Amino acid sequence: GDYGWDSAGLSADPQTFKCYREAELIHARWAMLGTAGCLTPELLSKYFNVEFGEAVWFKAGAQIFSDGGLDYLGSPNFVHAQSILAILGCQVILMGAAEAFRVNGGPLGPGDELYPGGQFDPLGLADDPTTFAELKVKEIKNGRLAMFAMTGFYVQAIVTGKGPVECWAEHVADPFNANGFQLQYNSKFAPGA
Repeated sequence: GDYGWDSAGLSADPQTFKCYREAELIHARWAMLGTAGCLTPELLSKYFNVEFGEAVWFKAGAQIFSDGGLDYLGSPNFVHAQSILAILGCQVILMGAAEAFRVNGGPLGPGDELYPGGQFDPLGLADDPTTFAELKVKEIKNGRLAMFAMTGFYVQAIVTGKGPVECWAEHVADPFNANGFQLQYNSKFAPGA
């Protein structure tokens, strides 16, 4: 939420401030999707015995360089990726098209690009202005938390070489020894190790 604290003067220019708010909200939404995407395969693999080639988020992409390529969701019946250049090209084209579509008004035309409502609000959550204002604050707070969580995922991957679910399970099993302050976890992880 906006509580008027701006020691860096980022909101001095209203147009720049609007761009910053838009960028923060979009990054927050991607971070919320990213945290779910990092946790879900590892949770499914660990607790529900769903087979993936590699369930840990920072190791999964390397499967494309294996002989068989990368099977999305662990099944060759879905997308069977074998070329990193083809994947990169598809992602650049699809994300570029989606972003261009969003910047140019999206399917609803000009209006509120961040909260379009209409067909993007099938449950009618934005019908009541008071509830809608509260949901906006909840969204940005959860998004900020997700951005912070992603930073934690990056750091724990570098330090321990393990996924977030495995680190959490170890910590719950032995909270006094499996934490960030113990020397055994303060060593650099080499991806090939």
